[in-house]
Amino acid sequence: MKFCNLIFATLNIRKMTTDQIKLVKRSWKIMMGIDPLLLGETFYSKLFADHPELRSLFPKEMKEQYIKLTDMMSSIIMRLDHPDQDNIAEMGLRHIQYGVKPAHYKMVGEAMIWMLSKALGSEWDHATATAWLQCYEELTLAMTQKNTQRLKPN
Repeated sequence: MKFCNLIFATLNIRKMTTDQIKLVKRSWKIMMGIDPLLLGETFYSKLFADHPELRSLFPKEMKEQYIKLTDMMSSIIMRLDHPDQDNIAEMGLRHIQYGVKPAHYKMVGEAMIWMLSKALGSEWDHATATAWLQCYEELTLAMTQKNTQRLKPN
């Protein structure tokens, strides 16, 4: 996990390059060859093992959540070339309503990167890791930045 912490701490806020978008899309296509229930179970098992305090934010029965995770990721990744910032900000607002705090994004990101690295195996290299970390950083920023501004008192 130190690798993730180091990269999360040193990532610059910038736009994904065309090559990074291609890497994320290519690797997600590989991921879509894996049963979404298995991906979801792997991701959430890691998240809850590392951060059991987050379990209460989710339903007891997780199968539907597993599918929602992969559907949401597919939708976002399909549009990486032209992200719908308003839709992503709305998703962030829904997450606030679910009880998600800003600190939770790092926890989720670490579990996501771990799951991707395990599932992609030999396809996971430094360039792919950097692309996914940049993608997650931009997604987090899009989900939180506009909502932080919305929630600030005038």
